[in-house]
Amino acid sequence: MLFASPDEFLNAPRHAVTVFGMAGVGKTRLAGLLRKDHWFHYSADYRIGTRYMGEFIVDNFKSEAMKVPFLRELLRTDSIKIESNITFSNLDPLSTYLGRPGNTARGGLPLAEYQRRQEQHRVAEIAALQDVPYFIERAQTLYEYGNFIADTGGSLIEVIDPDNADDPVVKALRENTLLLYIRGTEGDAAELVRRFTASPKPMYYQPPFLVQKWNEFKQINGVKDDAQVDPDAFGAWGFEALLTDRLPRYQKLADNFGYVVEAADLATVRDGDEFLDLVAGAIGKRMR
Repeated sequence: MLFASPDEFLNAPRHAVTVFGMAGVGKTRLAGLLRKDHWFHYSADYRIGTRYMGEFIVDNFKSEAMKVPFLRELLRTDSIKIESNITFSNLDPLSTYLGRPGNTARGGLPLAEYQRRQEQHRVAEIAALQDVPYFIERAQTLYEYGNFIADTGGSLIEVIDPDNADDPVVKALRENTLLLYIRGTEGDAAELVRRFTASPKPMYYQPPFLVQKWNEFKQINGVKDDAQVDPDAFGAWGFEALLTDRLPRYQKLADNFGYVVEAADLATVRDGDEFLDLVAGAIGKRMR
């Protein structure tokens, strides 16, 4: 949704906003804050990890448990139950399933297996994002929420064409929500890399980009065998490479179909009213 003026947005009877930007820039913090002000929080990553990839995640848990004789017999006789406890703020089950490619002795996945799981995530993310219109209606009719925020993963930009208004995901989001880019600075980027290294989030690479960066990483580090790549080192290095590659595309999506707020300004928001004022300011800037 593009608005004719800030007042048109502020005076709307209901508000639906999709926030996007790099993982760790403050989207989920904002959504949690707005939830306290009676906004419906739709987490795309939560939807991916429950509705669309939940079975993959749990089966992976069971596969690991089957390697333990004691647990194997209990599983085979349905004597124990294993499930994922994914939440809006804890995406570890999804992150663990997606993993990182590299040395299996150091917790990595063979590259081919990593690529297979990446494709599962691509399909799941597209489906979860296309569910946004359904959840806007559900939030209103079932739970009586007037305001709605869609909290998207950093990889939203990997599964869309930011120049195509008829891209299925772009179309679903722009026709039903205001698209809002939370933009960070170079200093924010450095902090995001540090935080990712300490606590990895689910990551998705477009297939050609993954292969390109995989080969580049091996060349830089003098590694010839895929099985000898340090998965932690590649994960942090790959995240930084993704960050650099995604930033212009986030901006393009905002330029074409949405608005921009700075991460530093968003960090000062304390409630729903202040958030609406911040968005209204972004609308005014775009008009100018």
